[in-house]
Amino acid sequence: MNWILLIIAGLFEVGFAACLGKANQSSGTTAMYWYLGFFISLAISMSLLVKATQELPIGTAYAVWTGIGAVGTVLVGIVFFKEPADFWRLFFITTLIASIIGLKFVSN
Repeated sequence: MNWILLIIAGLFEVGFAACLGKANQSSGTTAMYWYLGFFISLAISMSLLVKATQELPIGTAYAVWTGIGAVGTVLVGIVFFKEPADFWRLFFITTLIASIIGLKFVSN
């Protein structure tokens, strides 16, 4: 169950990064809604991370959480913010995914 909470926490990390990106592209009331989404996603992500680390090793949990956030944020950047998707970028994202999966298999 803690691994599921950790994965969800990582997805909310992607959410707060995406909200921050949209807020920076917006202005006025629209930007305030994106900032609100940022803070809500941040609070949920951190709460779930805290809950997951009650059972999982902190080093593993933090690495997986940031890895999910990094991979997800890069993919959101490519799809929604038109960031480049060149070979090396995708190659290193793939190695990061493999590392996250590896940590899951070697952790208790």
